[in-house]
Amino acid sequence: MAEAHQAVAFQFTVTPDGFDFRLSREALKHLYLTEINAWKKRLIRIKNGILRGVYPGSPTSWLAVVMATVGSSYCNVDISNGLVYYIQKHLPERYIPYQTPQTRAVVSMAIFSTGVWIVGIFFFRQTLKLLLSYHGWMFEMHGQTSRSTKVWAACVRLLSSGRPMLYSFQTSLPKLPVPSVQATIQRYLESVRPLLDDKKYQRMEILAKEFQDKTAPRLQKYLVLKSWWATNYVSDWWEEYIYLRGRNPLMVNSNYYAMDFVLIKNTDVQAARLGNIVHAMITYRRKLDREDIKPVMALGIVPMCSNQMERMFNTTRIPGKETDVLQHFNESRHVAVYHKGRFFKVWLYEGSNLLKGSNLLKPRDLELQFQRILDDPSPPQPGEERLAALTAGGRAEWAQARQTFFSSGKNRAALDAIERAAFFVVLDEESHSYDPDNEASLSLYGKALLHGNCYNRWFDKSFTLVAFKNAQLGLNTEHSWADAPVMGHLWEFALGTDIFHLGYTETGHCVGKPNLTLTPPQRLQWDIPERCQAAIESSYQVAKALADDVELYCFQFFPFGKGLIKKCRTSPDAFVQIALQLAHFRDKGKLCLTYEASMTRLFREGRTETVRSCTNESTAFVKAMVQGSHTKADLQNLFRKASEKHQNLYRLAMTGAGIDRHLFCLYVVSKYLGVSSPFLAEVLSEPWRLSTSQTAQFQIGMFDPKKYPNHLGAGGGFGPVADDGYGVSYMIAGENTIFFHISSKFSSSETNAQRFGNHIRQALLDIADLFKVSKADS
Repeated sequence: MAEAHQAVAFQFTVTPDGFDFRLSREALKHLYLTEINAWKKRLIRIKNGILRGVYPGSPTSWLAVVMATVGSSYCNVDISNGLVYYIQKHLPERYIPYQTPQTRAVVSMAIFSTGVWIVGIFFFRQTLKLLLSYHGWMFEMHGQTSRSTKVWAACVRLLSSGRPMLYSFQTSLPKLPVPSVQATIQRYLESVRPLLDDKKYQRMEILAKEFQDKTAPRLQKYLVLKSWWATNYVSDWWEEYIYLRGRNPLMVNSNYYAMDFVLIKNTDVQAARLGNIVHAMITYRRKLDREDIKPVMALGIVPMCSNQMERMFNTTRIPGKETDVLQHFNESRHVAVYHKGRFFKVWLYEGSNLLKGSNLLKPRDLELQFQRILDDPSPPQPGEERLAALTAGGRAEWAQARQTFFSSGKNRAALDAIERAAFFVVLDEESHSYDPDNEASLSLYGKALLHGNCYNRWFDKSFTLVAFKNAQLGLNTEHSWADAPVMGHLWEFALGTDIFHLGYTETGHCVGKPNLTLTPPQRLQWDIPERCQAAIESSYQVAKALADDVELYCFQFFPFGKGLIKKCRTSPDAFVQIALQLAHFRDKGKLCLTYEASMTRLFREGRTETVRSCTNESTAFVKAMVQGSHTKADLQNLFRKASEKHQNLYRLAMTGAGIDRHLFCLYVVSKYLGVSSPFLAEVLSEPWRLSTSQTAQFQIGMFDPKKYPNHLGAGGGFGPVADDGYGVSYMIAGENTIFFHISSKFSSSETNAQRFGNHIRQALLDIADLFKVSKADS
């Protein structure tokens, strides 16, 4: 064990002459290598910081400027207009190692060239920032690009050429603009018009007018002031007040899940699959640390903010009585593993905590370590089995238990091992997968990832990697540190690396031979008193009641996908969103306030904005469909108007002209200033009874989906936002299919996830029928 190695590395004895220390040569060697590895990392960070700081410049471009200056000087051409001579004249003589005129001339030209190079970099970055502030390209019809947009695109390509690192564009991204209060209120009133009768709408108009004229100007000034000095005027408040200050359980209410490839399978060996995926994830982390990952680019030319990736690994959410804290560690060399009620620490590198190695364990070695845990017959310690239920219950209760029982001794050390882990791993005892002939299998798979049995997931970690007994995988992800597309980037890399780069033997094991001399996984030790066990049981009961109340219905929609939707000349997302509106009206007999998540990563440190999908145009289409008295041509016209409206709202949200983040920030300012606003109070209390999100896919391009059509994940899902509402996540998986994840609560008499799912199916088919779209047309 690791502790045994440490015990023999350092020895001392007490003699009459004092202390006699003995330090083994092997220990000294490992300490030397440890320091070398630490310096290597520091040097890599310094190098990356320099390269990132001078982008789009590079050492090569600096050398080119120097050579051009020197070359022009030898040709008796002064491109500096006398500046080189001026610098040479004012060089302090005592600091020049060689006093020859040639040396002073070369130093002067180098200084001048460096100055020109730095000015050029500043100019190019500011120009790029100005270009990236242009969003007119988003509002142009597909295939009808204007000449100005073509010129803009050429300039962006020119200024962002080369090999940018992950964070190269961060300082070139524009800041999220603060919309005008008048524009936000106008868009808000338009969004609630289809949901309110004339009397209620008139009342809301009065509240909005009063807010706009009296309260808003003062709040807006403070918000604009914040936007000047803050990198992003929304993101820090959004993280704190929407996520970290929430006192409800993370499980179901905040965390979301992601599924594995569901139509293919390369191994049934649980430990082997986990060995490959963990190796792929740590490889990704190494690329992340070195910034050796290409920034995500919209249309292949417009960079998106990469800030959220910084806390993907080595991060945990620490509970507090009033607010939680996200804690990120610079380095972690292990993962924490849960299996059959026991916690383990598995090293990811050769060596152990003190005697560090620099080589990442190979997949076959990781498989060996996970298999050792599976073969370990030891029982859980008292209170250990359900310990993770503390992370599934109320946050204040977990904070109190953490302070009381886990602040010292072996409990503190064991908890540190979990919280400082790169991520959390679960070797699950159940088997889950998707069988297209058994529709319920996908829902059971989703439920297992969303909450498990309420104590076999560590919901505070940035993400939990779940490996089921049949080698199917999945993720449960904490939401505060980043949004789903960021986690999806890692997940795509890991799944693609597993299949296309690592592979398996014929017997389903990882490739290679295991190193049997590896230190076995370390069992974490706990001392959990009865009072703590009572707190664990209390949290478990809270979590179990919440999990039992969740109805999750997941299904694959077979008739068509993105390919045939495009034949309707509309965006696939707008098509699905309008279908959701029709399905909801058929399900409940009414429309509701609808939330669709849109990203704002075109701006620095941008996260999300809300698209209010229930519009006057979609309402007109839905009511016309339900009435059944309109001609097909009329319905097609109404649908196109609804689709165009939705696409425009999505573009506005992406370009910083949304509604809800602005109103949210005005509300926060009002609370800081102690200002009461009936309008803001009512707006912020409105329930989202239909909360929706589309799952991103194919962000990396590790393989051609047309060549490998069955290499599809099923997306993921989340719990319902409102007690009497629905949560809907969908993934338009390639050209021919769509996956849906629908959640609701059994305790609500108004909702039924499967019923709503059936309405969604029918709505999709009915809209497609308007345009005579069917799979046979392909």
